[in-house]
Amino acid sequence: MVEKQSGSEWSARRIAPEEIAKYQTDGRDFLDDAALEARLQPAPPPEPARVREIIAKARQIQTLDLDETALLLRVADPGLWDEMRQAAADIKHKVYDNRIVTFAPLYLSSRCVNDCGYCGLRSSNAGIARRTLTMDEIRAETEVLAGRIGHKRLVVVYGEHPQSDLDYMLNSIRTIYAVRVPARRGMGQIRRVNVNAAPLAIAELQALRDAGVGTFQVFQETYHHATYRQVHPAHTIKGDYSWRLYCMHRALEAGLDDVGLGALFGLYDWRFEVLGLTAHALELERALGIGPHTISFPRLEPAANTPLAQNSRWRVSDDDFEKVVILLRLAVPHAGLIVTARENPGMRRRLLPLGCTQTDASSQIGIGAYQESHGGQDDQRQQFMLGDTRTLDEVVRDLAGLGCITSFCTAGYRCGRTGRCIMDLLRSGAEGKFCKLNAVLTFKEWLDDFASPATQAVGAPLLQRELEEIRTQQPRIYPEFLTHYERICRGERDLYF
Repeated sequence: MVEKQSGSEWSARRIAPEEIAKYQTDGRDFLDDAALEARLQPAPPPEPARVREIIAKARQIQTLDLDETALLLRVADPGLWDEMRQAAADIKHKVYDNRIVTFAPLYLSSRCVNDCGYCGLRSSNAGIARRTLTMDEIRAETEVLAGRIGHKRLVVVYGEHPQSDLDYMLNSIRTIYAVRVPARRGMGQIRRVNVNAAPLAIAELQALRDAGVGTFQVFQETYHHATYRQVHPAHTIKGDYSWRLYCMHRALEAGLDDVGLGALFGLYDWRFEVLGLTAHALELERALGIGPHTISFPRLEPAANTPLAQNSRWRVSDDDFEKVVILLRLAVPHAGLIVTARENPGMRRRLLPLGCTQTDASSQIGIGAYQESHGGQDDQRQQFMLGDTRTLDEVVRDLAGLGCITSFCTAGYRCGRTGRCIMDLLRSGAEGKFCKLNAVLTFKEWLDDFASPATQAVGAPLLQRELEEIRTQQPRIYPEFLTHYERICRGERDLYF
């Protein structure tokens, strides 16, 4: 009872109305449901010439406006969808080349004051085992991730609860960054901590910036106001739509210039959510001059004692989910698109060539599950069930077989290529040149330190093709790059451009 009361008192102080109102116009947020719904009303199929004009704009790495995105949503001609599919793949290659960035989620607490109807960790779900990791337990989890698996970046996930408040977040981030674990040759360490957390005030976001976090993610879940109210009770912190909607504004103002948007597909009409994400990206560009660094589009998955997760009328089919990826790649062409282990291996293989740039692997989302893993999933310990439980080694091998190089690079963030700088570099294609070099260096490092013989056998020929491509396409920098590569071969680590 004491914990519940203290949690209630803590919750009452979380929202700062003045940090919502400052971004609004006449007390209204930028997301106009009626205007988005109007764009989704039945209309004649668009003219092919107009569709191709919009595709051409996306190919120039320019964000589409809402009317352009809505027009693409109305395309019915399979031939035009083939053209859009090809354009999405081409844009992905133009901006990000054949690299796929990998990460792991690290859930630190299953305690939450919110009561979201779709979430296995909601406060009213009595069947969930509640736990918040200590710093020693976080260190142990990180040692597995960095030393045994070989991850270099994490997305750390916090519930909204007084036991995982700002001080806890800061301490956990410091703990993760401090871990060093001997690997086969080098040293395992996490070089980038991204954060998925509840909305925070500007001062709190500045503290996270100073702690050295990477991308800061807050998912709106659904942009549809009425649906948001239905699944997020009004008496909870998360029941405040606008506090959540404007968190990315606050983050950018606080100097956290890499922000990640997301919607949970399956709560409402997927077409509306695509427009909502596009509207959010456009608003950030308009108001702050920086679009989202990443966009996530998880689908609703089964969760313990959570009927909504199984029975939503808005569940998204595989074919429509493919359209989600294509449309987001065209609408916000500079952004990284994240497809997660919620999806099964076949679906991830289907989506990655269409524009996805990041994915997770060896994922365990139970609290303490990396150290205590028994090889399976436990719905009493985790927020939802995963569709892909393959190891990082298996995923790297699979990607290499598809001709994709797995990148463990975190150099851009340590060299200042973030925020508006990276937006400009991505649009121009220049960032891809840095990333190609660093991806190869980190891929070689990981193969030597962590890969199984089977994965090394698939990765080695891909490395040789990448080296030849750099030699022919970037001849001026190739000698310096080759020196770095040879140093990696001799056992040096964390070299980058």
